[in-house]
Amino acid sequence: MLRLYNCHMSASALAVVRTALAMLFTGIITPLGALIGFPATWITGNADFLYAIAMWIARNGLRLAGVDVKVKGMENIDPAGTYIFMCNHVSNLDPPVLITRLPRRTSVLVKKELFRVPILGHAMRLGDLVSVDRSDRDAAVDSMHKAEDVMKKGLSMMVFPEGTRSRDGRLLPFKKGPFYLAMDSGVPVVPVTILGSEDLMIKGSPLIRSGTVELVFHPPLLPTDFGDKEQLIAAVRKEIAPTLPPSLREADLDAPA
Repeated sequence: MLRLYNCHMSASALAVVRTALAMLFTGIITPLGALIGFPATWITGNADFLYAIAMWIARNGLRLAGVDVKVKGMENIDPAGTYIFMCNHVSNLDPPVLITRLPRRTSVLVKKELFRVPILGHAMRLGDLVSVDRSDRDAAVDSMHKAEDVMKKGLSMMVFPEGTRSRDGRLLPFKKGPFYLAMDSGVPVVPVTILGSEDLMIKGSPLIRSGTVELVFHPPLLPTDFGDKEQLIAAVRKEIAPTLPPSLREADLDAPA
């Protein structure tokens, strides 16, 4: 039906329809998924089933919104391994696009305010998601310790080291917190470049346009191979930035040597 409409509707009108369908689907299915997943999680003490439901909802929500995801470099990843995935951040689409393509259950850093939302907050706690308060340095450090504890359980972490979405798509400076986490834990870091999501959901707009997002997984970096976090930061940037279009890269990476 959406293909038929596509012949008669403008791109903006189609984006409104697709976004509404994705939001309606997510709004209806999420509580139902919680009703199914919560009892199993309480009984078994394992959130894998609840996590699988959440990933199914996210994948199908993206599909309804017309978002296609292409993945490169997964051969660099051990499906059974524990990693810290670090990705550039240009759109609200980035978290669901990336986490639904990761091979194992993965935790993320989430604003503490979201843990106050009924049902959602409880689900995030059951799923070992980590609350973070960026306005409080001590609380932020404590969040890194909690993230390390989560990885000791065998879960990976997904972080956006820029700390916020880039308004123009250019790679922002990286925050140091995720790199303290990597150096302290010794868990391998997988740099990931995301391409195209900034065109499908522009910062400040609730609309999702149909199109393709590409994820490029780069080879893992071992923190023990680097003398300090600054060297690791530079190495992660050098993996992510060159895969971006030249106009979106860090200026000095394009300058002649």
